[in-house]
Parts: sequence; C-alpha cells; structure tokens
Amino acid sequence: MPDLPQLLLFVAAGWLLNLTPGPDVLYIVSHGLRGGARAGMVAALGIVGGCFVHVFAAAAGLSALLATSATAFTVVKWIGAAYLLWMGVKLLFSRTGRLNLADGPPPETDLWAVWRRGFLTNVLNPKVALFFLAFVPQFIRPDAAHPALSFLLLGVLFNLNSLPINLGYAWLAAWAARRLHTLQRAMGWMDRAAGALFIGFGLRLAFTDHPSSRA
Repeated sequence: MPDLPQLLLFVAAGWLLNLTPGPDVLYIVSHGLRGGARAGMVAALGIVGGCFVHVFAAAAGLSALLATSATAFTVVKWIGAAYLLWMGVKLLFSRTGRLNLADGPPPETDLWAVWRRGFLTNVLNPKVALFFLAFVPQFIRPDAAHPALSFLLLGVLFNLNSLPINLGYAWLAAWAARRLHTLQRAMGWMDRAAGALFIGFGLRLAFTDHPSSRA
C-alpha cells in the first residue's frame, strides 16, 4: 500500500474524478430527479456495484486483456455502446407523467430495475476497466510484495470513496426536484435531454479506438 501522503492523494484524486459529470452521474441525477432520493441512491449503488466488477476483473487480469487485445476491447465496447444507445432512445421517447416526489419515489419505481441498469451501464463500459488499469497502478510501489492485492485494496477504497459523492448527487437531485416546481413541468424535457446525452455517450464510446491503435 502507498504511504500516508500518497494515500491521501489517492483519496483526493478519487473525489475529484467522481465529481466530474459523465454517464454515471447523469444516471444517478436522472433517477434522483424522477424517483426521489431512494431511487437516486439505488442508482448510485448500482453504479458502484459495476465498479467493483471492474476492480476484481482488473486484479484478475481481465482489464489487461482489454488493454492488449483489440478484439476483446471491440466486443465489450460495442456491447456497452449498444446498451447506452438503448437507454438513450428509451429516455428520448419516454412519456413522463406528473410526479409527487415530496412523498418519496412513485409506486411504479422498480428499484431493482434501477440498480440493475446502473450496474450494467458501468459493467459494459470498457473505458471504466481501462481507467482502473491506468489510474490505480500509479499508487502501487514498484517493490510491492503483492501488487495484485494492493491493486484490489486500492480499487475497493476508490469505490467506497466514491459513495459519498454519488449518494450526494442523488440526494441533491431529489432535494431540487421537491423544491423547484419548474422541474416538474419540465420533467419530460429532462428525460429527452438525458436521452440525447446517453446517445451521445454511446456514440462516443462506439468510436473510441483501442489504445494500441493510437500508439
């Protein structure tokens, strides 16, 4: 494990990275706005659950395979892009009724589906796997006796470290939805904007080259 200054730098860098808007934050905020704090927090837990898959896979060497094998990267990339596009189209053409978020999530909110979609959104994005492979080893000492174990511990710490940020996004989104009445009237437009962004993320992922092709 890194020494204390390096560990504090790792934690601070993790917070900054998790504060950066992206598909994960968009997914959490979207469900926080539409379904209340509980739906947003379940979405956050789904995202973090997907990150744990990448951490364990990276420790086992799967992320190294994605980094070196153009075929493996392409397969996972297209699956992930297709999933993001599907979510985007679904949001783009969704029909949203008036929600009373002050009383909590609406009865039709399927929290298991919210968790599952967040989980799959993260698991099916190979860029997350490559991120862990590129970021975490920077904080592992070259002379570490068990680098794989160090990677695993740092990856788990990164994911736990992300929980306050992701849950905070969910809570803030739900807080805004309860207090800003204009959000209720604009909910349909928010879904469409979120759908367009998800489609954009999916297209960007689809046109992402394997790292070896840019070397």
